[in-house]
Amino acid sequence: MSGPVVAALGGGHGLAASLAALRFVTDEITAIVTVADNGGSSGRLRGEFGVLPPGDLRMALAALCEETEWGHTWRDVLQHRFEGTGPLGGHALGNLLIVALWELHEDPVAGLELVGRLLNARGRVLPMASVPLDIEADVIGADPTEPEEVTLVRGQAQVATTRGRVRDLRLVPASPPAYPESIAAIRAADWVVLGPGSWFTSVMPHLLVPELAEALAVTRARRLLVLNLEMVTNETAGFSATHHLESFAAHAPGIVLDAVLADPSIVDDEEELAAACRALGAELHIHRVAVSTSPTQHDRLRLAAALQDVLGSGRRP
Repeated sequence: MSGPVVAALGGGHGLAASLAALRFVTDEITAIVTVADNGGSSGRLRGEFGVLPPGDLRMALAALCEETEWGHTWRDVLQHRFEGTGPLGGHALGNLLIVALWELHEDPVAGLELVGRLLNARGRVLPMASVPLDIEADVIGADPTEPEEVTLVRGQAQVATTRGRVRDLRLVPASPPAYPESIAAIRAADWVVLGPGSWFTSVMPHLLVPELAEALAVTRARRLLVLNLEMVTNETAGFSATHHLESFAAHAPGIVLDAVLADPSIVDDEEELAAACRALGAELHIHRVAVSTSPTQHDRLRLAAALQDVLGSGRRP
């Protein structure tokens, strides 16, 4: 298979959905994954060993697995989560494997490459930054009894589940070092794909890493933003599709977009949304990408078809 060179940015289930679809479009995929998770198995391993949180990296690798019995078997092994209340309870086996490889190899990317070889993965997976990050947000109305009060909320898991409206977003440390391979992947791409995913905890953090933001601003690649299927979550209470684009502009004033992909279910006012896209330099593409029986879940074949339509016109001159 040939296809455009793609750098896909995000984290969690959203990035996994994007990668699973992109595999039908191109072989040239580099996933650049957020490293701010502080909950669950990843949070425990991060706290105990001082490593990057492995969970989102594991999910990205699993999404890129080879479409064979071998690839699917090792994908399932990687994703297997231990039950029970003992020391292993709640840990994904893939998280433990990645941390073990990181203890054996000085460079975390080398460990991720080995897991990719085990899966015969189509593409590479890189961390967004070379140190673990925390997300910090100023939230209006986090306390429902004080709807106008601004509260400082720290931690990816805490911001993702907060009540109220996120006003400002920051990373701690504020200017983390990015992996050189991640910067190079953005600069070498034909397309950079952002999203879908949790808006403030998976998509926006990439724009707050100075070296990544600079690479996104100067790359000759075209830039596609894939909007979520679910607009109103805890962290995006009151947001419409247009509000997401306004938030993007506020957090990344130096970055233009070339295309925005939206499912028709989230388009309340097509004219207004198209105008918001044009303000960012982008063309609006509306495609049905959701599972028919589950409107908040991406259908990977529908999403692949939509991505093919958008990216097919986007080889870098």
